[in-house]
Amino acid sequence: QVQLVESGGGLVQAGGSLRLSCAASGRTFSNYRMGWFRQAPGWEREFVARISASGGTTYYADSVKGRFTISRDNAKNTAYLQMNSLKPEDTAVYYCAAGHTSLGIFDYWGQGTQVTVSS
Repeated sequence: QVQLVESGGGLVQAGGSLRLSCAASGRTFSNYRMGWFRQAPGWEREFVARISASGGTTYYADSVKGRFTISRDNAKNTAYLQMNSLKPEDTAVYYCAAGHTSLGIFDYWGQGTQVTVSS
């Protein structure tokens, strides 16, 4: 089992920045790719960004490319999502997820952290 705990959400004005953290425990963190997803009220959960187990490869949704940066510190068992130039449409509950490198899915999820961007 992998336990994931997100933090860093909050209320910010449009144009502002937040950094989300995802602390992992339970298994060898460096064996897992990490991802961030978000879900706004009335919408399905959507992919935001992912990072490989080593941190060498990242991938972003078009809607956040150039504004968000995913990173990880394997020594601290923590993944991050730096969010800059926030827009009201970025308002959502943000979830981190973990997937073992041998699998093609994210099968562990955190409880989510709320991000609200005011206009």
